[in-house]
Amino acid sequence: MRTSTRIAIIAVGDPSRHDDGGGRAVLSRLRERAVERPFPPGTVLAECDLDPGRLIQLWDHTDLTVVLEAAHTRPSHPGRIHRLELDARRLARPDELHPRGLGEALEVAWELDRLPGRLVAYAVEVADASLGPGLSPSVAAAVDTLVERVEDEIVRHRVAAARGTTDPATA
Repeated sequence: MRTSTRIAIIAVGDPSRHDDGGGRAVLSRLRERAVERPFPPGTVLAECDLDPGRLIQLWDHTDLTVVLEAAHTRPSHPGRIHRLELDARRLARPDELHPRGLGEALEVAWELDRLPGRLVAYAVEVADASLGPGLSPSVAAAVDTLVERVEDEIVRHRVAAARGTTDPATA
């Protein structure tokens, strides 16, 4: 039996602002790896600003959405990766604490009943978000780790879907 799920991997951020382009660097690496290890059918890799309408359009009707973004924290620990997972039950509460850029999109999607089945957000703390190309060494070092984590999310999700559960933790 073949399991079909729709998956969206979305990188948000501005690559002209050094570390803010970290998510797009992860997408680039994922595309390179997909040449030898293709993604499941129905997987979309996309770049997006934080416009709520565009995010909602990209994750609409997905079973799994993974968002890659930059975290601007004080104090900062550049390269530190944060993971937040929200399933449909928790997404249904718009007052829940969400990563800064996703909050508005989640609230609008909730109002429109267009939330993804499951959302996993990865945010990497930045060292430099000033204008200019390229990643700082600490954020660049996190790219491979994030690639592996995204690939693991997809595998866990597919296993859970094949078993008929929505909770990858039980798969």
